[in-house]
Amino acid sequence: MAAVARLLTFVDIADHDDDGPDARRMSVSARHEAVLADGRRVLLLEDRGWSEELGVFLDDEPSEEARRVVEPSGIWAYETVEEMERTARNVVGPDEPFDGRTQADMDASHWDSLARVLRQQGFEVQAAELRGLPHHVELSDRVLARIGGGPATASGER
Repeated sequence: MAAVARLLTFVDIADHDDDGPDARRMSVSARHEAVLADGRRVLLLEDRGWSEELGVFLDDEPSEEARRVVEPSGIWAYETVEEMERTARNVVGPDEPFDGRTQADMDASHWDSLARVLRQQGFEVQAAELRGLPHHVELSDRVLARIGGGPATASGER
């Protein structure tokens, strides 16, 4: 049986909310997987992602010419590979503490949950083992094209 070699989060534009490169709002999905030593991938989380919206707030009603000057480009013009990777790692967990839980509680629960998913699929792995693995983020070609990174941009590692 192949061992888990690394974690991977794949980020893509959410199909249900793709308003194009000049959109003021963006939504992306994040699929979190365990990558096995033999290259196979095992799905850990598929219900993650995030949305952002770009807004302009003005104190008065500017002329049409002034509005063109102050209104920014679409939201994708402000995204970077580094920020997308950082956000992707955050959205797949561990989550922030709530209801009196500590960060240590949240961390333990997160890693235990991921290990349990893998055990249910027949892979023996401990939470501590998963926690120590490299975590890569892969941005889809569609995302890279929107943020101007191009498909050759390398993803980071935690």
